[in-house]
Amino acid sequence: MRDSVSSFFTNHHFSVDTADYNLVRPLLADMNAKLGGDTSAWQDMTRTWLLPPERPPRNQSVIVIDAGGTNFRSCLVTFGADGSPVVSDFRKDVMPGVERELSRQAFFDAVADNIGYLKDKADRIGFCFSYSMTITKDGDGIPHSLSKEVKAREVEGVPVGAALRETLAARGWHVGRIALLNDTVAALLAGAASGGRRYSSYVGFILGTGMNGAYIQPALGGESRQIVVCESGKFGAFARSDFDVSLDAKSLHPGEYMLEKCCSGGYLGPLAGEVLRAAAADGLVSASCAASLGRLPDVSLVVVDGFLHAPGDRENAIAACCATADDIAVVHEVLDALVERCAGYAASILAACLVQGGAGTDDPVCILCNGTTFYKTYRLRERIASYLARFASGIRFEFVQKADDITIGTAIAALA
Repeated sequence: MRDSVSSFFTNHHFSVDTADYNLVRPLLADMNAKLGGDTSAWQDMTRTWLLPPERPPRNQSVIVIDAGGTNFRSCLVTFGADGSPVVSDFRKDVMPGVERELSRQAFFDAVADNIGYLKDKADRIGFCFSYSMTITKDGDGIPHSLSKEVKAREVEGVPVGAALRETLAARGWHVGRIALLNDTVAALLAGAASGGRRYSSYVGFILGTGMNGAYIQPALGGESRQIVVCESGKFGAFARSDFDVSLDAKSLHPGEYMLEKCCSGGYLGPLAGEVLRAAAADGLVSASCAASLGRLPDVSLVVVDGFLHAPGDRENAIAACCATADDIAVVHEVLDALVERCAGYAASILAACLVQGGAGTDDPVCILCNGTTFYKTYRLRERIASYLARFASGIRFEFVQKADDITIGTAIAALA
C-alpha cells in the first residue's frame, strides 16, 4: 500500500520530501527584491507606517470592523483608565460580496448597514480589511485585489476609508480617523499589547480562511522602522502538484495566491477533493470506495479535519466512502500529506519573517497566531512549530495566544 501511495504522489508531482517544504530562501529573496523596488516580486511587502505603541491607550472607545473570509464582524472596544480593553456590542454578519457580485457603492452600503447600530458610540473606526492593499501614510487602505472568493471587483483600487467615510457621512455620521489594516498587523499589535514577558520583536501570523504574515522591518533605505505585511500567500516561485494546478484553474482568481491555495482553510478542503478524485481515478482505493468518492460533493476543511481526527466515524462524508480498512488507511495518508506540506510552507513564511526582522538572538520574538486552521486542523500547530525550529535555527521565538486579538489590535491601530 505504501508503495502505491508513494507512486501516486510521484505521478502527480506532489513531493513528500520534507526538504522541499523549506521555502525560506526563495521567500527571503522575494521579500528583499520587493523591498528594493522590484515590481515583479510575488509578495507585496506592504509598508504600514505603524509600530506598536509604547503605552496602551486609555479612556477611549473605538468602533472595530473585522472584514475578511466569510464573516463580517463589528463591535465597540473601550479602553479603561488602566488600559484594559472591554469588547461590547459584538455582531457577526455575512461578509459583503461572498454571496453575489457587488458594485462599489453596494459594497460600502452593505458595510454601513452592518455597523449602523454603532452610530455615535465612537468617532474613530479601526477597519481590519484582510486583503492585499497599499496602506497610505494617513492610514487609509487601497486594495489591489480581493481573494477568498469575495466578489466585489469595483472595490479594487478604491481608498476604503475615504469611501466608507463618504457613505457614512451621507447617513449623518461624524467620523474622525478610519484606520485600515490587515489582520496580520492586528495580530502583531495585539501580541505587542499582551504585556508580561519581554520580547525583542513581534510577528503576526494568520492561518484561517486565508494565510499571511507581518513582522517589524528594521529601518531600510531611508524608511523608518515599521510593520510590514508580506502577503506571502501570493508567492508562486515553488513547484506545484497536479492537484494544485487543477484547483487553481477552477478558482475565482486563477494564477494568483498560489501559496495560499496550498495552505489556507479556504482552499484545503477543495484541494483535498482534487486529491480524493485523483485517488479514485487512479485505482488507489477499492472500486466501491472509488465510486463513492466520485459521487462525493465538494468537501470543506471541516470534513477533511473530521476524518483525520476520527477516520472510523461513519457520519463523516469521507469516512462513509471507505469500504475497507485499506481504504481508510490510504485516504488518511494522502490527506495527512496535505496537512504536512501545509505545515512546512507555513513554517517557511514564519521563518522568513523572523530572519527578515533581525531579532530573536537574545530575547525571543513574540509570534501571535490567529485562525481556526492553525489551531484546529489535525496536528498542524505542533508540526508548524517543529518545522519552524528547524527552518529558523538560532532564532528564539515564542507562540502566544490572546483572546479577541484581532479586535484589540484593530482598535489600537485606530488610536495610533
